[in-house]
Amino acid sequence: MIDLISIVQKSFEDIKISDDSWFEFWSARDLMKNLGYTKWQKFDWVIEKAKISCKNSGQEIEKHFLPEPVKTSEVWWRPKENYFLTRYACYLVAQNWDSRKTEISFAQTYFASQTRKQEIYEQRHTEDKRLEARQKLKISEQKIENTVYHRWIKLPVEFATFKNKKIETLYNMSIKALKSKRWIPEKWALADFDSEVELKAKDFIYAMTDHNIKERNITWKQKLENELVSNAKETRNAMIKRWIIPEDLKVQEDLKLVEKRRKQESNRIEEKKKLK
Repeated sequence: MIDLISIVQKSFEDIKISDDSWFEFWSARDLMKNLGYTKWQKFDWVIEKAKISCKNSGQEIEKHFLPEPVKTSEVWWRPKENYFLTRYACYLVAQNWDSRKTEISFAQTYFASQTRKQEIYEQRHTEDKRLEARQKLKISEQKIENTVYHRWIKLPVEFATFKNKKIETLYNMSIKALKSKRWIPEKWALADFDSEVELKAKDFIYAMTDHNIKERNITWKQKLENELVSNAKETRNAMIKRWIIPEDLKVQEDLKLVEKRRKQESNRIEEKKKLK
């Protein structure tokens, strides 16, 4: 049985198509053979059922079932003769047929486990980008703090007010209102709950402000704040033009919890190494 499972798993891996990035997919016609189908018309019916399941689960069908046009003449293409299926689409196809068939049963197990692995990979990839962007923002914040310190924003409370101007302008609301909207405790850092695009937007605001302050030799508190607010407005407008409304972005997992979880994972790995 173990040998049979290995053979079936290898058969799915052998027909997988992937590029240099993390994206991978399967040709529906190749998958059809591995699942024991001989006629496309019958398999196409299963695909249509899988599409319904995809839609019902809140996923976009077009992102998981990509039609591959088939050239039948020099000037005419017939669509929907084949599909490029994502791992999730393959899983739904397997779920929508008779699990009593050995091939289908193995496919369900294979694609379910592989889909979960892909979800974990994508989650970690997103977390990595957020952690990297958060660290970069901290560095930019330290840099701008040093820049304005030599131009008459010296007290911690003054710099806190300076930073708040950026947030209030970018989100077009007070910090208190934004935290209330996102259910973030009052004393917790907003940036720890930001998406990658928000973190990069804030970093960009600081970068432009620091550059202009030095290039134009801007001094005095009000002028420094005006420069920061101006750059925050421009950044907000640019985001809105691309249909990104900062205050409406979904709140993300607290990065402090992400870091804590990563540290725990690292400790477990080290403990396992010691036991070997």
